[in-house]
Amino acid sequence: MQLIDLMKVYFNNSCKICKAEIDLYKKEKIQDIDWIDITDNTLATKETSKNDKELLRRLHVKDGEKVLEGAEAFLLVWKKIPKYKFLYNFFRLPIIFNIFSFAYEIIAFFLYLKNKKQLKN
Repeated sequence: MQLIDLMKVYFNNSCKICKAEIDLYKKEKIQDIDWIDITDNTLATKETSKNDKELLRRLHVKDGEKVLEGAEAFLLVWKKIPKYKFLYNFFRLPIIFNIFSFAYEIIAFFLYLKNKKQLKN
């Protein structure tokens, strides 16, 4: 019997926008995705080798021993969820991915500024 290797998605549940999007994905009830709130979560920092600021700044996904962040992390999430696989197929195209990655970084930066007050230091 082979154990299913869970993909872990690290997200900021205290960010209303982040939570709303992740809640859409959670509704799909994909068994091999573990949704992990990074808010006050020291285990998340250990598992990803990222500090609180880095985790707050971007979405992170741990798949096996590999930790992906930002746009690449979203691709991996969409690839795992049948309903959203069309997003994976579209946004992974090289030119589209570059535009998506750039737009993601801008949006993520403003969400980080909005939510950085939750950092302890």
